Amino acid sequence: MSMLRIGTGARPRALPRRAAQAFASALLAAATVTAVSHSAAAADTLGSAAAGKGRYFGTAVAASHLGESAYAATLDREFSAVTPENEMKWDATEPTRNTFSFGAADQIVSHAQSKGMKIRGHTLVWHSQLPSWVSGLSATDLRTAMNNHITQVMQHYKGKIYAWDVVNEAYQDGSSGARRSSPFQDKLGNGYIEEAFRTARAADPDAKLCYNDYNTDGVNAKSNAVYNMVKDFKSRGVPIDCVGFQSHFNSASPVPSDYQANLQRFADLGVDVQITELDIEGSGTAQATSYSNVVKACLAVTRCTGMTVWGITDKYSWRSSGTPLLFDSNYAPKPAYDAVLAALGGSSSGGGDGGGGTGATCTVSFTKTADWNDGYNGQVTVKAGAAPITGWTTTVTFPAGQKVSTLWNGSASWDSSGTVMTVRPTYNGNLAAGTSTSFGFTVQKNGDSAVPTVGTCTAA
Repeated sequence: MSMLRIGTGARPRALPRRAAQAFASALLAAATVTAVSHSAAAADTLGSAAAGKGRYFGTAVAASHLGESAYAATLDREFSAVTPENEMKWDATEPTRNTFSFGAADQIVSHAQSKGMKIRGHTLVWHSQLPSWVSGLSATDLRTAMNNHITQVMQHYKGKIYAWDVVNEAYQDGSSGARRSSPFQDKLGNGYIEEAFRTARAADPDAKLCYNDYNTDGVNAKSNAVYNMVKDFKSRGVPIDCVGFQSHFNSASPVPSDYQANLQRFADLGVDVQITELDIEGSGTAQATSYSNVVKACLAVTRCTGMTVWGITDKYSWRSSGTPLLFDSNYAPKPAYDAVLAALGGSSSGGGDGGGGTGATCTVSFTKTADWNDGYNGQVTVKAGAAPITGWTTTVTFPAGQKVSTLWNGSASWDSSGTVMTVRPTYNGNLAAGTSTSFGFTVQKNGDSAVPTVGTCTAA
């Protein structure tokens, strides 16, 4: 089932231990966080765990957010690859003909290079986010402009970009398998994609050249059309190295059951496959399971070389109301984060750094601190055991009718039922042995005065 969505460019898009990640908002300490190398040796972050499997784990990045300390700290700690969200698109790089602007994209590239991250270029030829001057060109001028744009942008970044989305979203949704109407398709015809790839190969022979699209994640008319194009290109020596699967999912358009098989059939054509814009709306266990299934599918396909989530934090997501990313609006890792890390074979806790090790324990207790007709305030006290801890996690399960209206001193994520709240610290994750902290919440009773159930405490 195809997910109805706006194309990529219409979006407004937008401590090294896992123990310290629970301290994820990092608003106080982020300025002093030093990025760790994403090596296979210590698989306690997304990037390092993926490296242990021979993959990269990347994220879309907006230059405008790099000055936010928590944003940059989470990026630097967790990810081993970046994709500029909008900064390399045509309207950003060539707003007027033959006048190129690379400042914002250069900022992302420079940051990524300083951290040893791969960079995916996105995107060179696409029907959306085109400056107005492009659509007014004659066929001859458009061909010249397209090839010049590809050449100038790719040569500017020659040697710096791991893979380019050369052509993006060229096929229609639905059952036709037809090409999408665009200035390129309408004026240059079916050959424009091949021409774009040949021009790209000449501009930077060492970069991977990818075709990228959405709603191609399972076997359907659209993915079949792309498959047939790639098969034709490979048979005729047209330079194409990879196919990107955007993988935007929600309850109406879930991860398809044939996702892995679809990735594999493309890989069998002799191209790499990459998950390029992953986000999954939802929360709690259901979201975590879907993310885990996507990662496992990639790991099962030898030529699936990496995964990119479309953003770091829910608050900047192009569909933020669906909370589709691995970190919530306070940069706290969600259950989906833990599921992805586990699927990658990573470890969410370990000995060393900050005293969090296998001996780290904690206990929790609940107190109702205020009560009135329609609601109450609750407080959960978290106490470290005989060893210091650098993070903690606990759950609070509420009666089905009750709703939490306010939470303080903690960051929450919810399961799909909306009754189980998983809480991690915001700033109060580090506790000396035997000391305690607390978080609290205001609850609307909605006719049910029962107290919530607090689960076990997990320390790091």
